[in-house]
Amino acid sequence: MNINKHWLGIGAGIAAGAVWGLVFLAPKLTPGFTPLQLSAGRYLAYGLVAAALLAPTWRRVAARLSRTEWQALVWLALCGNIVYYLFLATAVQQGGVAMASLVIGFLPVAVTLVGSRDRHAVPLRRLLPSLVLSIAGLLCISGESVFRAGAGSLLGLGCAFGALVSWTIYAVANSRWLARLQNVSAHEWSLLVGVVTGVEAVVLAVPAFMGTQAGHSEADWMAFAGIVTTVAVLCSVVGNGLWNVASRVLPLSLMGQMIVFETVFAALYGFLWEGRWPTMGESVAMVLLLAGVVSCASVHRAKNECLSEAVA
Repeated sequence: MNINKHWLGIGAGIAAGAVWGLVFLAPKLTPGFTPLQLSAGRYLAYGLVAAALLAPTWRRVAARLSRTEWQALVWLALCGNIVYYLFLATAVQQGGVAMASLVIGFLPVAVTLVGSRDRHAVPLRRLLPSLVLSIAGLLCISGESVFRAGAGSLLGLGCAFGALVSWTIYAVANSRWLARLQNVSAHEWSLLVGVVTGVEAVVLAVPAFMGTQAGHSEADWMAFAGIVTTVAVLCSVVGNGLWNVASRVLPLSLMGQMIVFETVFAALYGFLWEGRWPTMGESVAMVLLLAGVVSCASVHRAKNECLSEAVA
């Protein structure tokens, strides 16, 4: 792998994490709206924005896709967007921003484990230090959450793990599809996922918004529309585009570690929102998660330098 592309991928992964971290605040900024409404509203907006951006080149891009690729888009949209955000919004409302974001921090472990099986991947034994650090970080926060949990917090913790599983499946499948695609750019693929997600959100919107208007004022609905549209543009369009850039130049085992920046930024945003400093367990968890990323990146950088020397 080209060293410049390696650092470009890492930069894009960090930027995607910083933007995605804002997703965790949306449920707190829209009190009184259900996770189903948040998911439907966000992805309706995402679909409309993606369709508008893709409209000038729609015929050309759509003509390049096979039936199998359309089926993959349907699955990716459902698993990585609709289902994931339903779990996440519930986790944030029931268990808080910090808990939900730090449980999602286990994503690097799950994705790295899967990525280590890919051809030309760094051997798993060399990734063990980073995996151990990530697992230790997860145990710190999940142990503390269970210790402090009431019934609602336990439900939030369970939904956070549901979001974890859903997005792990998406991250792995999306990365592998991006590696196969020849005629569609990473940005176009991201927008296609958005268009399909918007279509799925139309179906979701029926049970989400039927008969709910009486419970909110016009100002509430205007604020809701503004927030979900902002999240759609920043997190879904910009964030997913940055993630796909990183996915095309970094191996899956390293991409897994990039997800930790979503966790760290979301936790920082959560602490600011709650007006508090992190607890000892949360602080240790973030340090361990970041140490896991540094360890994993160092292993991949050493491999890239060896490959470059061999080619030279």
